[in-house]
Amino acid sequence: MWTPTALASEVRPVSGTAWRVVENQHTSSSRKLVDNIDEHDLLEAILEESKPRYLPGSEDLHYLLKTPFRYKPPKKYGSRFRRPREKTGVFYCSHNIRTALAEYTYHRLQFFLNSPATPFPENEETLTAFTIAFSADNGLNLMEPNLNRDEAHWLSNDYASTHELALNARKADVTLLTYQSCRDSQSGINHAILDPSAFKSTAPMSQQTWFLYLDKAEVNCRQSHNRSKEGRMVFTHAEFQNR
Repeated sequence: MWTPTALASEVRPVSGTAWRVVENQHTSSSRKLVDNIDEHDLLEAILEESKPRYLPGSEDLHYLLKTPFRYKPPKKYGSRFRRPREKTGVFYCSHNIRTALAEYTYHRLQFFLNSPATPFPENEETLTAFTIAFSADNGLNLMEPNLNRDEAHWLSNDYASTHELALNARKADVTLLTYQSCRDSQSGINHAILDPSAFKSTAPMSQQTWFLYLDKAEVNCRQSHNRSKEGRMVFTHAEFQNR
């Protein structure tokens, strides 16, 4: 496997923009628990105190950018470039909106497919899609020659190899990884920001509202107030098989 020294020889400067999709950020789930806005603000303050502290170096970032560096990943598997219970965070994002939606949709769909007794939602789910700018002196592109010879490891659903890669990449001061999406059938590109210093700006550049509808045969994504072809994405369940 790649050592920190070997990875350091492959780093290159990298910059650009990327998309990330998250649950709707325009409504508060805690508002209905209280009687008025003052009580809501107090509740939010109490909840904030109970949450983990932000990663040092991320404090001045917009919450959409710094939140992925706040919480630990799932205990059992972690995520592609983050080991279970690892304290350091990873901000996952995609080169374009289609790939970002494919990544979000895959995990949302798997939740229901792995819970046969749970019915698909009857209504659409509201999503927030946003763009960020990044710039890193020490970027690592896993699709480039040399590194791409281990592509099968980088794209595997067994994260052992990517966990080791990320660990050694951090030792080599790599702050951003670029890799092929495992979920987008059109071979989209993803980025994994390993350190907040790779953000070029402290807040999202733009935001969009999308609606997700899960069906037994396909998943529909549509952008709010956009009836054009670009504002509609369809993913079939078959696209996500063996991914």
